[in-house]
Amino acid sequence: MKKLGSRLVRILKPKPLRRRPRVTVVIPHYNYGQYLPVAVASALDQEGVDIEIIIVDDRSTDGSIEVARRLTAQDERITLVEHPENMRHIRTYNDGLSRATGDYVVLLSADDALTSNSLTRAVALMEAHPEVGLVYGAVEWFQGDLPPVKAAPVWWKIWPGEEWLRRSVRCGRNSIANPEVVMRRSVYEKTGGYDADFPHAADMYMWLQAASFADIGFVGGSRQAYYRDHGQNMHSTEFAGATDDMTQVRDVYERFFARDGARLPAASRWLERSKRSVAREALLRAALLESTGSSHSSAVALREFAQETCPQVVGSGAWRWTGLASRGAGLFSSRRLVRLVEGIRWKIRSRRQSAMGL
Repeated sequence: MKKLGSRLVRILKPKPLRRRPRVTVVIPHYNYGQYLPVAVASALDQEGVDIEIIIVDDRSTDGSIEVARRLTAQDERITLVEHPENMRHIRTYNDGLSRATGDYVVLLSADDALTSNSLTRAVALMEAHPEVGLVYGAVEWFQGDLPPVKAAPVWWKIWPGEEWLRRSVRCGRNSIANPEVVMRRSVYEKTGGYDADFPHAADMYMWLQAASFADIGFVGGSRQAYYRDHGQNMHSTEFAGATDDMTQVRDVYERFFARDGARLPAASRWLERSKRSVAREALLRAALLESTGSSHSSAVALREFAQETCPQVVGSGAWRWTGLASRGAGLFSSRRLVRLVEGIRWKIRSRRQSAMGL
């Protein structure tokens, strides 16, 4: 465990790169041939760094492999790994990253993309601050073609790892989307790779691990990646159960504080705080579902999950708020009030996270 000195979060002015580091971008790929060229082109659109792209095709069945082969033949910086059988996403991630030769690594889903020079910005931060092991930034969600992103003055934020963990525990959720993350390869290797026990939250577990022995950086002012929302994302198809996400988030905290974070002075206290945070997050999601009429059964399941995770949450403000969301249908019903407030809350949360990282 790295001994952390100052707990102060630092806001810094960016510095230019002094050398040309190598970055490996691993693109796991399964039946996403229609999106793959955009992902690859975005990864190559980076100045001041040497790019290595490893496409890992997990036995595509729709002819997408031909797209990957064509892209590979066009640029010597691209390598294609073809799985003889489908290995599923976690093993595919780890396979691709195990082949990385760069100083820094990125896992980019084939349906997502990087913004121009996002790797340059992230790597510059880590080059200037060797204590930082992971850098992320704001994400632009989109559908269809890549939207333009506004140019903005760039600034850096650095959290001591322990401070980032403390704030993450208070969130009770995964605060990083994934395509915007750049990791120092040495830090990635210390995590042991993506954990197959958490098919929906292995990335979150890795972020916590990284923060246990390195500082965390954030590139502010500029979007660092694009996240495509097309209804077929893994979170929408394979993990659509109402409590799946929250259950894995809770289990990630429990695993982390039992293993990697066990030596933290506040480990037991932070674990209990994480359970309260996860339970509260589940209740707020339940309130949103109830108020919008999306799924009463899912909202009920989330309430039950919250009570199981942290019994003390029963009777709390969040618990009563969820109950209000299921009542009334008139013009001034409590459901309408909850829907209005929750809509504002989620917008504020999204903007705060994009602007500040946590």
